[in-house]
Amino acid sequence: MGREGRGQNRKNIEMLQNKAIVQWNKLPIWAIILIIAGSLLFLVCCVYCVCRRCCRKRKKKEGKKGLKGAVDLKSVQLLGNAYKEKVQPDLDELPVNMEDNEDAESTKSEVKLGKLQFSLDYDFQKGELSVNVIQAADLPGMDMSGTSDPYVKVYLLPDKKKKYETKVHRKTLNPVFNESFTFKVPYAEVGSKILTFAVYDFDRFSKHDQIGQVQVPLNSIDLGRVVEDWRDLTSPDTESEKENKLGDICFSLRYVPTAGKLTVVILEAKNLKKMDVGGLSDPYVKIALLQGSKRLKKKKTTIKKNTLNPYFNESFGFEVPFEQIQVAFILRWST
Repeated sequence: MGREGRGQNRKNIEMLQNKAIVQWNKLPIWAIILIIAGSLLFLVCCVYCVCRRCCRKRKKKEGKKGLKGAVDLKSVQLLGNAYKEKVQPDLDELPVNMEDNEDAESTKSEVKLGKLQFSLDYDFQKGELSVNVIQAADLPGMDMSGTSDPYVKVYLLPDKKKKYETKVHRKTLNPVFNESFTFKVPYAEVGSKILTFAVYDFDRFSKHDQIGQVQVPLNSIDLGRVVEDWRDLTSPDTESEKENKLGDICFSLRYVPTAGKLTVVILEAKNLKKMDVGGLSDPYVKIALLQGSKRLKKKKTTIKKNTLNPYFNESFGFEVPFEQIQVAFILRWST
């Protein structure tokens, strides 16, 4: 019975396969194509689902591993505090050492202002001091081109009654002056005088910048012989400059020869001297056109209240024939 039953099953399977083949052969081509496409689509969907499940399982495993290997935040904090306690004393010592280094660097990097050569000769019979400004060397560049336009002012302190100036030497850091000046100084007053050489950089359109100065107390000099010496320039006395400084004014001039018209524009002023009780001023500008001692014309700006830095931007016109253009033109401050 077993063998006969198995044989019968095989016959039935073969009959079914034959019927299926017959039915498959009877199907049209488009139906076969649809069946094949559907089966392929089903296989792709199955593969996609399997891959997605595998990816999810991997992520869960990695997350569990990350939690197992996580760092204890409290232990990290304790380690950080211990590190700070060890390092902090060294950090506290750093500013002191840094300040020492900065002071050392500042002393090393002092700006050199150059040096000046001069000679002195005192005539005891006439009571005259002859000063010869010989030359300067290694001056700093004050202009954008890296050069300067130096000249020297020579005067006696503390009175400053008489001042001399050398010629301006253009675009040089080693000017040779060779100019002599004479001061009337009685012998009884020589010991109280300080000879001052102030070196300036000439600027055509703004205030001249002082490069440096050399001060020679005459009581420290042997006036019984001709003295010739080199001295290093030092920074100018800023405090005395501030005391004597009255402020700066910015203005422009324009002259048209064909029309004989001179135009003056008063633009602004800065750092004026305090004149009022409250520490301010009420400045304005008086403009006087003089020919010799004769005043030809005068004009003035509006008054600016309570300021030491007034802004005017006011224009004034003067009719001056070309033949008279050499007249003295004077600007006067009034507050």
